[in-house]
Amino acid sequence: MTFNLSVSPDFSPDKLASWHIFNTWLQKKLDIACHLALYDSFEKQREAIAADQIDLIYANPADAAMLVREKQFIAIAHPSDLADEAVVAVSASSPVKRIEDLKPGITIASSGDPDVLMMGMIMLEPADIAPADVKQTTCPTYVLIAKALMSGTADVGIFPAHGYDGLSAIVRGSLHPLVRSQISVVKHMLLAGPKFADHAAQLQAALAGMANDPKEAAILKDLGLDHWEVTPQEDVEFMIDLMHTLID
Repeated sequence: MTFNLSVSPDFSPDKLASWHIFNTWLQKKLDIACHLALYDSFEKQREAIAADQIDLIYANPADAAMLVREKQFIAIAHPSDLADEAVVAVSASSPVKRIEDLKPGITIASSGDPDVLMMGMIMLEPADIAPADVKQTTCPTYVLIAKALMSGTADVGIFPAHGYDGLSAIVRGSLHPLVRSQISVVKHMLLAGPKFADHAAQLQAALAGMANDPKEAAILKDLGLDHWEVTPQEDVEFMIDLMHTLID
């Protein structure tokens, strides 16, 4: 049997080769066949999820909620000290200097990452701006979000914090961050579907030991991770409940 591993489409394009290397490691470590199935949009990946075509996924928090509650996926592990946070920014030349200066009718540029967009919209609430009050445009890269702000195509950009911090100093110098979230418990995580359940414990043990092996630690470093932590199922449920509370 060949399993399908997928990765949330918000991963950095320069990590593409690293995920292929991780998948090769996974197959050898667990002695299984596993295909890396990548999608260029959240919509396409969700179609594959709905069709039960994904067995193992490094999921963003918004999709993790759906996978656990609707598709009976279980938590495997999450990266240590790598919480999902959002940055709301404007062009450095913008007259807007704080969230409260924003007005309904603005155009927001984002990567389309659902949990980051959710956090960003929550941070806009002090300006009395709701989703229905804005126009949204999706950019395929974080640099293009910044360019949309610099060109005036968009008024506000919502970035994942790691994406904003990863911009060059020159690009960041052309932007003005208004606010950064500090939720700390919203995280990407590796989840396993029902067909992969028999391998879950073995995978958890393998992931937990990666940082202790120099060659495997190098794979982690290439992915931008320090080490994996086994995720208790109750931690996933807490995160899902928190996200529902934030949205409501």
